[in-house]
Amino acid sequence: MEQSLFTANNVWMMICTALVFFMHLGFSLLESGLTRQKNTINILFKNLFIICGGLLIYYVVGFGLMYPGEFNGFLGFAGFGIDSPENGNTIDYASGSYTYWTDFLFQGMFAATAATIVSGAVAERIKIHAFMIFSIIYLAIVYPIAGSWQWGGGFLSSLGDYFGQEGGFHDFAGSTLVHSVGGWAALVVIGVLGARLGKFDNEGKPKAIPGHNIPLATMGVLILWLGWFGFNGGSVLSADPALTSLVLVTTSLSAAAGGFGAFIVSSIKFKNLDVTMFMNGILGGLVGITAGADLMSPLESILIGLISGALVVIAVSWIDRLKLDDPVGAVAVHLFCGIWGTLAVGIFGDKAGGFQLLYQLVGVLIIGLFCTVFASVIAVVINKTIGLRVGKREEVEGLDIHEHGMDAYADFGLNDH
Repeated sequence: MEQSLFTANNVWMMICTALVFFMHLGFSLLESGLTRQKNTINILFKNLFIICGGLLIYYVVGFGLMYPGEFNGFLGFAGFGIDSPENGNTIDYASGSYTYWTDFLFQGMFAATAATIVSGAVAERIKIHAFMIFSIIYLAIVYPIAGSWQWGGGFLSSLGDYFGQEGGFHDFAGSTLVHSVGGWAALVVIGVLGARLGKFDNEGKPKAIPGHNIPLATMGVLILWLGWFGFNGGSVLSADPALTSLVLVTTSLSAAAGGFGAFIVSSIKFKNLDVTMFMNGILGGLVGITAGADLMSPLESILIGLISGALVVIAVSWIDRLKLDDPVGAVAVHLFCGIWGTLAVGIFGDKAGGFQLLYQLVGVLIIGLFCTVFASVIAVVINKTIGLRVGKREEVEGLDIHEHGMDAYADFGLNDH
């Protein structure tokens, strides 16, 4: 491969890595804006911990589990840490598409994203140390093993062999392998945690607990949309202009349609124009297209986005009816739309067909079962030992003061005179 093409591919992948890193600012703003002021420091601390701890644990064990090389398709390990491949950091790595170092960093950013999904769902009542332990264990073991089954060349990538057919499970950029992996964990932990104080009245009806800064949350959504250009665009794994440009088009159209789907359905259902539903609809459209962004036509991406946005509204109501409390709608966006987007690969696009839909369904069920079982074990063990949830006083007065000893917003000028 020519050096110029190798350089172009690698530069594009590094730009996409930076965009995925930028998504963590989006998550921080979205989560803090949709929760109460007294828990802002806690949200920001968790997001900083995720990117720092996530990269380090992915270096230590995650990358070796997710990309073990030749293995039995179910579990393999290439070793601790990362080092130069045998052929060196040269144009030979990944057929000359990009360097080994760029590959590690790009994949490490994806790993941290999965844990960030959990952060928003468990906001305002989880102990910070419990969250840190859960995130590290989940990122060290569950996320990379699930990823290895598809992206590492595992059994899901050749699932058709088990049915006497060609092909296998398809998840282009992680509707299931990133978003649903995080969504299943979020669902399990909020079930163990219980709802925030005041979320449900004596009759079990949900009550709104408004976020303290909707402009910040809106900024977060727009930053996430921008970051998704790297999330999906980088998953092409080259700077191929035709496929990359198609992926960016399908990603954007699905996001826009997701916003429309959510605000139309929510306005019919709730008789108002809820901007938070609009925001989560956009994110739902982004999650929904992520599995098949490389396969869909523009019209198909719009249909996927519209259904994703509508699904967000329906899922939020369903979660409330189950007496589960998700302050930012993470389960509705990342789990429900992740499942839908993965199944949509068998319904729309270049691979649509009965067997492909079967592969997608099998992949969703296997990943869901694996993540749910392991997340439950981790959460229950933590809950039985150090405890998952803060005390009533800490929750009422805010995690910022009790867990961090500081306030996010200084009272400027109040004590000047």
